[in-house]
Amino acid sequence: MKGLISCRLGLQQRVFPAYRAAFFDLLAQATAGGVSVFSGDPLPDEALGQEGRLAVAQHVKANNLYLGWGPFLTVWQVGISRWLETWQPDVLIADTNPRNASTAAAVRWMRRRGRAVIGWGLGAPPRRGPLSGLSKLFEVPRRRFLSQFDAIIAYSATGAEQYAAVGFPRERLFIAPNAVTPRPQNPPPPRPAGFTDGRARVIFVGRLQARKRVDALLRACAALPEAIQPRLWVVGDGPEREPLQNLARAVYPRAEFCGDRRGPALESLLAAADVFVLPGTGGLAVQQAMSAALPVIVAEADGTQSALVREQNGWLLPPNDDQALVVCLKDALTDPARLRRMGAESYRVVAEEVNLERMVAVFAEAVAYARRHRR
Repeated sequence: MKGLISCRLGLQQRVFPAYRAAFFDLLAQATAGGVSVFSGDPLPDEALGQEGRLAVAQHVKANNLYLGWGPFLTVWQVGISRWLETWQPDVLIADTNPRNASTAAAVRWMRRRGRAVIGWGLGAPPRRGPLSGLSKLFEVPRRRFLSQFDAIIAYSATGAEQYAAVGFPRERLFIAPNAVTPRPQNPPPPRPAGFTDGRARVIFVGRLQARKRVDALLRACAALPEAIQPRLWVVGDGPEREPLQNLARAVYPRAEFCGDRRGPALESLLAAADVFVLPGTGGLAVQQAMSAALPVIVAEADGTQSALVREQNGWLLPPNDDQALVVCLKDALTDPARLRRMGAESYRVVAEEVNLERMVAVFAEAVAYARRHRR
């Protein structure tokens, strides 16, 4: 992919979680002038894990100053002008969240020099909660904020539709599905036609924290008819491990807590499993599971899951619906042949549609468009 982008890129991010490192480095390999990432620290109570480290791209640390609270929270990234002056990007890929007050200043800096600016974000969801009644008041400022971008890259089709709904031109929208793994290099692991030892193997992979809802998965397995109750592998560590182990002893002793597994150790567990389940939010491991040709059961969250999980390869669950999880597991664990077909489709999706290489290719398309049509 070397030389796919023939300029110098700057990426402004509020934070830099570790899972983004592989993408930024691959993007830098494809960019003739290189890539510099400008980002700062998360809020103290954000559970984002460790900061990413780069081998190819450059990382410049911002000093994030958080002001306000709740729906009025904003961030100013101290040092953004100095970073732009030093790096001199031909194209800036900036945060589309209007709460990042630094974005407008960065866009002005680029505009004064006649350079293109692309937004990259999750979407523009309608406001909910106590301020939902004031949505009309926020529409004009949000539309004005988004209009400063030459193009926008959305994480998903859902996000792109949200940007279009608030008035951003569809011809300037690009969809780069939110990938965290490269295209699989190995063939899918072989699996028997039926379940080993007559019981399915269900696997969860992720940090053990409340929002993952592993407790709901334990109770859902316990609610299944005994004949189809699976072996449950809980892979990961975190603050909820001890409470979850206590719950498992009480309601579902078939659960095995495997601890933190990475690399070949994780790959061997995924290869031996029959279905992957994520009952809560998050989902970085979903693509790893799909690369191992596993069907997936995933709770709906921010819309990015729709690019991964379809009727042909898994189930999308309504959020926080414990009964739907029980019904879904019962449906999935009674037909191993269907699980094998769905696993094959999972593998095809990550091999052909949702992977880091495809993500870089969409960024290249957006950069080329923005440079041709910069305003």
